[in-house]
Formats: sequence, C-alpha cells, structure tokens
Amino acid sequence: MLKQVDAGVLNVAYEESGNGAANGPTVLLLHGFPYDIHAYDDVTPVLVAAGCRVITPYLRGFGPTRFLSADTPRSGQQAALAHDLLALMDALAIPDAVLAGYDWGGRAACIVAALWPERARGLVSLDGYNIQDIAASVNPQTPENELRYWYQYYFHGERGRAGLQQNRYEFCKLLWRLWSPNWHFDEATYRRSAVSFDNPDFVDVVIHSYRHRFGLAPGDPALEGTELLLAAQPSISVPTVVLDGAGDGVSLKGGSEKRGKFFTGPYRRRVIPVAGHNLPQEAPQDFAAAILDVA
Repeated sequence: MLKQVDAGVLNVAYEESGNGAANGPTVLLLHGFPYDIHAYDDVTPVLVAAGCRVITPYLRGFGPTRFLSADTPRSGQQAALAHDLLALMDALAIPDAVLAGYDWGGRAACIVAALWPERARGLVSLDGYNIQDIAASVNPQTPENELRYWYQYYFHGERGRAGLQQNRYEFCKLLWRLWSPNWHFDEATYRRSAVSFDNPDFVDVVIHSYRHRFGLAPGDPALEGTELLLAAQPSISVPTVVLDGAGDGVSLKGGSEKRGKFFTGPYRRRVIPVAGHNLPQEAPQDFAAAILDVA
C-alpha cells in the first residue's frame, strides 16, 4: 500500500507491507539508480511471511517522492541519502530496523549503520562497503574498471546532463542491460520502474550525485559535518551480510572481496551466481534470505 509522509526535507512516498509479528523486525528496503521500489516486489512477500514489517521508500528524485521546498539543494550526495533514511525512520517512529539496499540505497544503509549503529539492527548491502572515498576519487582504476564507469564520466559534462534529460528512458534501459547481462527482463518490467524517472528532480539529483562523488560539485552545506565523518571511512559494527552478483556489469572487478576490513562485527559475504546489479529483482529469494539472517 502506497503511503506518504513528511520526513526531513522530503515528502516521502513509500510502500508498507505487513504488521510484523510480536517480536518481528522492521525492514527498510532501499533501491538504487536507475531503479525504484519495484525491485523488491518479490522480496517483500517473503519477509512479510516471516513476520516482518516492510517499508520500501522512493528515494529523493524518484517516483512520487518530492522536496518540500524549492530552496532545498537537489543534492544526490551520499550524506543526503543517509539523512533521508534517518528522517524517514524518525517520521515513522522506527527506533531501529534491518537496513537492506543496493547501489544508492545500499550506500544510505551503510552510512547509517556506520555512523548511527543503534538505528541498524542489521545490514544487507550489495557490493559491501560502498561509502564513497571522495578524496581517493582522483586515483585511476584499471582500464577495465574505468570502462564500467563510463556513464559517471558522461554525467560530469553538460552533454551528459542534456543526454539524461532528453533520453532518460532509453539511457536507463541501457544501464539495466549492461549491468545485468544475464537478466532478460521484458518491456513491461522496465516500464513499471521507468515511470519513476519522470520525477521533476530526477536529473538534477542524479547529475549532482555523480559529480559530487568525484569532488566536481559542492555538497549541501547542511551536510558538510556528515561528509567529514564519511571521509574518515568509518567502520561498520552491526551484523552484516554482503552480497555480490557474479554477473554484475558495473561493480568493480572482484566486487566486495577486499572490503571486509571495514566490517568489525559479524560479517558474511555471499556471491550469487548469474545475478547482476539489480540483485533483489534478479535473485529475490537470496536477497530475502540475507535479510532474515541478520533480522
């Protein structure tokens, strides 16, 4: 059931499923770019059947979620995503929850788990520790990994902004194909999520996200304190399951294999065969199982 709530700088649209058993956990499912809440359509019923209350929000710039003020910067920086998550939890009176996500959503979950561990009962993250190290963004990757990031470099220029504005449907569909080469989704499946990219703030938020992470755009001044904490690459102490899709076409070579050092609490890493970047939609049973393991 789609609901809306004012939370922080946003009016957040979200789906809520299940009431939770007597001691059942709340689970927040966080999508990435360029996806939306439909990535979790087959994960949610598994969690509800296990007694979970499930909250799945549209991130800033996606779907029916809207900024409350025209004066708020249309920031896509990592700290903004984390504060959006905290504000939503506060607005819904959720003291702690299992935080599960991938791509942008996984980043928000990782940050909250690192900086506010009392709010994270457990963590599930695709590609593991994905808190951005902005200072190190100037360091080149291997040529193969640089190729995977072509779309980010495209967004650094105004041609990229114009291209996303003009061709967002086709552009994001291309990313779906490249990032999940073994997933043969149909047009109806893509269209169901693609309507979320018609949000009036989508382009501004996306472009800012991919410029800020490379130090090419200033962040929201209100979030500078959080960005300073993230620059120290804080560790994550909450129980965590990290997932890697063996067929992920955008993650760096090796996935999260070398990032286990950032997790100081109970930690498990699983590689899901065949699955690509949109792992909850491609392998929903595996994603749900990881959540229940830390719930």
